[in-house]
Amino acid sequence: MGTDVHVVALSRRIDVAADTVHALFVAWERILSRFRPDSELSALNQAGRVPFVASPILFDAVVTAVSAAAATGGLFDPTLLLDLERVGYDRSFVDLPTAQPETRLAPTGGGAWRAIELDRSTRIIVLPRDAAIDLGGIAKGMAVDAALDLLETIGVESALVSAGGDLAVRGLPPKLGSWHVAVGEDGGTTVPLVRGALATSSRVRRAWRQGDLERHHILDPRTGEPARSGVREATVAAATCARAEAAAKAVFVLGPTLAGDLVGRNGLAARIVTDDGRTATFGPWPQPSEVAA
Repeated sequence: MGTDVHVVALSRRIDVAADTVHALFVAWERILSRFRPDSELSALNQAGRVPFVASPILFDAVVTAVSAAAATGGLFDPTLLLDLERVGYDRSFVDLPTAQPETRLAPTGGGAWRAIELDRSTRIIVLPRDAAIDLGGIAKGMAVDAALDLLETIGVESALVSAGGDLAVRGLPPKLGSWHVAVGEDGGTTVPLVRGALATSSRVRRAWRQGDLERHHILDPRTGEPARSGVREATVAAATCARAEAAAKAVFVLGPTLAGDLVGRNGLAARIVTDDGRTATFGPWPQPSEVAA
């Protein structure tokens, strides 16, 4: 999934736990990656209006993404793939040129998720015309959540799973009342996490130039262009990593003036770092001073 995956577990079988999580991420990437032409997601995107019978993992991922889009009023949008490719994000970031030619294509914009047809009884997905899905971060978040569930089945009751800093926890580390988690691109802030998940959306690492334009991978569905909300990074705390992933993108797109309403309505907590380095928090975000030494 283009990232490092870390497992911290209280278990005598830590090697088994790590191998179990690794196998899960490998399997999910083979199904859900838009960068693999042989993935099931690529086959779905190529199917067009033809009904597509999906595997349980792909179907659940699309259902989760559509639900997240509805919950955020479309600020998280899984149907922005054509615009991601238009602005230059057409391959895995490790292979992406940092300087690209200018494009003259017009943005498509979001909203096509509303027209996706889903049949739960048959797991059939029908995409609207001229639409394609990128599951990206929400698939990574779902994999983190699934990894914790899988670890529990092999007897690991206390664990943290992190995929590129988007993480979830279950149980507690020995003799501590919380997990001490570094947040943000610089990792300079540590917060206590007792349960649930944290996810960060940032424009810092996945950025490039397209002609004279500065580009990054977090698009505003209302314009089809990289979001210009005055935010450098947004971190959200939620019950699951998948939910935190979707909400972090929505908070990033909204910016510091409007994010508080979305955070409050959805019972979340969030931290924003603005373009000029200021930090703002929303909801019951834990303060660094609350972390025990």
